[in-house]
Amino acid sequence: MSSQVDELALAPVRAPVPTGTAARPTSDAARRRTRVVARLAELGRFSFVGTVAFFVDLGLFNLLRFGPWDALSASPLEAKAIAVSVATVVSWLGSRYWTFSDRRTSRHGRELLTFLLVNAAGMAISLGVLAFTTDVLGLTSPLAENVAANGVGLALANVFRYVAYRRVVFTGPSRAGGGHVTGADGGNGSVGTAPDRSLADDLVGNVPDKD
Repeated sequence: MSSQVDELALAPVRAPVPTGTAARPTSDAARRRTRVVARLAELGRFSFVGTVAFFVDLGLFNLLRFGPWDALSASPLEAKAIAVSVATVVSWLGSRYWTFSDRRTSRHGRELLTFLLVNAAGMAISLGVLAFTTDVLGLTSPLAENVAANGVGLALANVFRYVAYRRVVFTGPSRAGGGHVTGADGGNGSVGTAPDRSLADDLVGNVPDKD
């Protein structure tokens, strides 16, 4: 009897594990912190890709327009069209394979089409701010036009692009937060999405196994 009492006395005492509502506030706070950190990181990637695309546009336009080869010295519109096209490709690749890589789906065509439409709408926002400044407010100085086009207009267009990319273009379930998507049969899965693919997978495709 005494040996059993000694064993009970020496047995380690385990602290009770919090359950129910007691553990929920800490868990909710941790999830909120994780979401905030993930969103800030996403915004940083979005800003970086946008900055790279901007300088690609600016540099390529000036290279084609005023470069040593005089490739398009007499065609500013053509030079700008080429620069914008290349910058859009850079932005598309950076957005799909880095900024929103955890939200992309296997529907490449739909994503590319909506991406182009969103960028066209963003350009219309910038032009609208510039037109309002020059035609309605009558401000036509170089400073006023640059503030309207490359300041206010660009900022509003980028806010629109970021929201539209998340809500319209890259609509796959985010894997950054570890969330689950419930399928139509009640099980866990993602509807309309495919397993994560890299840029090399999309460019090369699936290579059949050799016997």
